[in-house]
Amino acid sequence: MSVLGIDEITYGADDLPTCRRFFLDWGLQLVSETPEELVFETLNGGRVIVAASGKANLPPALEAGPTLREVVWGVESEADLATYAERIRSAPGFVSANGRIGCTDPNGLAVRLQVTRKRELQLDSATYNTWSQKDRINQASPAYERATPIEVGHVVFFVKDVVACERFYVDNFGFAASDRYPDRGAFLRCAPDGGHHDMFLLQRPAGDAGLNHVAFTVRDIHEVFGGGMHISRCGWETQLGPGRHPISSAYFWYFKNPAGALVEYYADEDQLTADWQPREFEPGPTVFAEWAIDGGIDGNTRRQKGAGAAGGKFITDRK
Repeated sequence: MSVLGIDEITYGADDLPTCRRFFLDWGLQLVSETPEELVFETLNGGRVIVAASGKANLPPALEAGPTLREVVWGVESEADLATYAERIRSAPGFVSANGRIGCTDPNGLAVRLQVTRKRELQLDSATYNTWSQKDRINQASPAYERATPIEVGHVVFFVKDVVACERFYVDNFGFAASDRYPDRGAFLRCAPDGGHHDMFLLQRPAGDAGLNHVAFTVRDIHEVFGGGMHISRCGWETQLGPGRHPISSAYFWYFKNPAGALVEYYADEDQLTADWQPREFEPGPTVFAEWAIDGGIDGNTRRQKGAGAAGGKFITDRK
């Protein structure tokens, strides 16, 4: 028995028309809309809801302004749901209704669980030719004009007490620690076997609560690049990237999000098993990013922002 991953997230935001345009550009499918709520889906049916900040029954915000209000995790069966319900029945804000259970985590976030509604997918993605293994024969690597995110892969929060928050998810839902910044940060995966992290909790010196980013899984590094350049062409602003995280090995590209904080395209994270032993790291720029492009890549010139367009028939013509 284990939590399977993120099924749904809900933002509370102020400018729904701008959020609508952003998430359509981001590659999500709009499945329903009202004046107070937009509902998008990823390829596997994971839901991204953007609700008006004043909408009735929206969970409280962790911070001022647009931000994430709720995370819904998927489980395999009704029996699993019942087991988790018993574990959190005495937790603050416990609820059980409409096929969901939930409570409020130590950081003030509304946490919910449901039997997963995501779909199984069979997708082609890039294969690689390394020195020791040649998997791509007589074919070119893919190039993407835009991204179509597969799922909501992970969430990252600033927390008031990282030790208490880690203990909450481990004790109640069986999350496993992948790596840590001692007394500062915890990378957690929702099952012993899985991707490097489904949630990262970071305690800043101020001890404040808030959203850092939501990450969307794409097929491969080429879709990170293609998706990021499309978003750049659409006029949205890079926060950092593309780049590579040395802790999880994932390639990333972060953008500013009108629904709150940041969003990320990422691919190629480490896959772990129960045999993995968590490591400890001291936070720092080179721990966060092995390399990264500040300001992003211009989607039209396909060069770093400010570098200008290529000229001539060959890149060497400019030299």
